[in-house]
Amino acid sequence: MSGKIGITAGKGVAAIAAAAVFAAPVSAFAAACKQEQAVYVDRDGAYELRFAPLNSPSAAASNQFKISALKTSVVMEGYVMPSEDPVRAIGILMFNCPEGDATGADLDACTVWQGAVYGMDAEGEMDNLQPEGAAAAEKVVLPGLGPAIRESSAWGEGKAMVAPWDVLIFKECAT
Repeated sequence: MSGKIGITAGKGVAAIAAAAVFAAPVSAFAAACKQEQAVYVDRDGAYELRFAPLNSPSAAASNQFKISALKTSVVMEGYVMPSEDPVRAIGILMFNCPEGDATGADLDACTVWQGAVYGMDAEGEMDNLQPEGAAAAEKVVLPGLGPAIRESSAWGEGKAMVAPWDVLIFKECAT
């Protein structure tokens, strides 16, 4: 009889330990991750936003990222740049831009979205997205992203067919 109790207690302890790991708030993982390694997803699991290091101390941008429309070949490239008066983190997202020299008209044609980029912490406080090297935000907010993708060249048959939410949630820290 005592053997059964020991086995049951052992399984119970393992279950509690597993539950503790999986129940750990995302904030614990996001706080341990740097922004340039953070990966986010929209609530429907249709899009992934993946930050990457700039690898240039002289870059005008504070962050770079890619947004993939999952289950398609659509990958959009983006940058976040600081602006002044008022101080904002301004993002630009592009799809199929020409390589090399491009005119303003070329860049306008391949720009999918442009606007403020906000990071949200575990308490729900929003601020400008912090530059790479800072702790990863819990959530990234790109106001108007979904409607902008619907109106872009990234949308259509064989491309993106689901518009993402403007709020993307921390998924993992890329290594």
